[in-house]
Amino acid sequence: MPDILVEYLPILIFLAIAGVLGAVLIVLPLILAPNNPDPEKLSAYECGFNAFDDARLKFDVRFYLVAILFIIFDLEVTFLFPWAITLGKTGYFGFWSMMAFLGVLTVGFIYEWKKGALEWE
Repeated sequence: MPDILVEYLPILIFLAIAGVLGAVLIVLPLILAPNNPDPEKLSAYECGFNAFDDARLKFDVRFYLVAILFIIFDLEVTFLFPWAITLGKTGYFGFWSMMAFLGVLTVGFIYEWKKGALEWE
């Protein structure tokens, strides 16, 4: 039984060091960093102006549509890198599978373009 525990010792040491380092990095700024907030530091900074209306207002769906389209096409492009690296091992089947995948992706892109999803008024 002790031999099995000895094999896990490096993992336990790693977890202990990670825990101590995480705790130090959380507590150290609380101790060392100055805490003197002023109105300028507490003001709105993300959008550049103060909130002037209710946060529950309806939001234009085009922002979500553009974000979803970006994520879809961005993730599809990431599939090309592992495919290109393993193309020698996958052979013709891998090549034609990716061509079918890119064909479906292209048809989807053309459909979005024709429907005006990429137009911003």
